Amino acid sequence: MVVIYGIKEYLNPIKAQLSDVIQASMTQVLSLPESKRAHRIVPLDQSDFYFPEGRTDAYTVIEINMMEGRKAETKKALIKALFTNIESSLGISPVDIEITIKEQPPHCWGFRGMTGDDVNDLTYKVNV
Repeated sequence: MVVIYGIKEYLNPIKAQLSDVIQASMTQVLSLPESKRAHRIVPLDQSDFYFPEGRTDAYTVIEINMMEGRKAETKKALIKALFTNIESSLGISPVDIEITIKEQPPHCWGFRGMTGDDVNDLTYKVNV
């Protein structure tokens, strides 16, 4: 699950393309299927979005929630791919992108009527 925050005047026109780039990056690094796209885009009024000095109105926060189990190298590769792919596709400088990966144990996930530790039919690997 990915949650994306940004100033609405900047985020709204690019949200579909940004979602595509994020999903492509997750497919590239995590081998996550396209069908597993779960993105929530939260456009904010500028008065509701405070961010560090030295950033532009393109400042975008990306929070990635996933089951724990991926190696540090894999998560770092995902972050680097996101910086590179977003900049090359959308022209947003890495200084204007903030990425956080939040991991929870599988038993803390619930989907399709079961918990993540009970599921046995995932079409992708978590421990990569």
